[in-house]
Amino acid sequence: MMQQRNSDILVIIPAYNEEAALAKTVHELKRHTPYDFVVIDDGSKDRTPDIIRKEGFPSLRHAVNLGIGGSMQSGYRYADRGGYRYAIQLDADGQHRPEDIAKLVQEITSSDYDMVIGSRFVAKSSYRGSLTRRIGIFYFHQLIRLLTGIPVHDPTSGFRIVGRAAIEQFSRSYPTDYPEVEVLVSLSKQGCKIKEISVEMRGRQGGTSSINWTKSIYYMMKVTLFSLIRKSFS
Repeated sequence: MMQQRNSDILVIIPAYNEEAALAKTVHELKRHTPYDFVVIDDGSKDRTPDIIRKEGFPSLRHAVNLGIGGSMQSGYRYADRGGYRYAIQLDADGQHRPEDIAKLVQEITSSDYDMVIGSRFVAKSSYRGSLTRRIGIFYFHQLIRLLTGIPVHDPTSGFRIVGRAAIEQFSRSYPTDYPEVEVLVSLSKQGCKIKEISVEMRGRQGGTSSINWTKSIYYMMKVTLFSLIRKSFS
């Protein structure tokens, strides 16, 4: 069921087993922004659905876990049906600071960019992250630069805003899992304009990441293969 639209901007919050951080993330969002939001509960098996019901958060629930790509596509379909002009991805784990949303909004509304990414690395920040994560980010930075010529410094960042054209496109088609890099390659091939701006990011505010070594290797292989296919045939 659609909520009454009070803004032209929708914040999409994908959540899978985020009982430890979800409520804090949403309340912080509400303190710092006036925008509509929707939580996409991706088949959580912990108390996430109970928290959503208790707090009365606008939400959609998947009966089974579809992954981040499926969650974001559901969010973009919701934004498309609601007629939103812009959509923002905000992770439920509290790593993104809601006060930085204003920077994303200012950048995209005052320009002709199709996507603006909140980046940990386009300028000096306090974020460090694990060695494994930094190696993966650098790998995808190099891959995207090779395939598109665009130097995206933080290609795995899930903190991003898109405009109406991208909302309509993503509501129809979106990579099923680990979509962040594939989306950048796809948009750049269409001539879309992408920009990074510097934001601060924090460590997880609760819970644990679902990404491990095995999934990281699969992620790198899968994204590389599909990005090469998109480069060759799009």
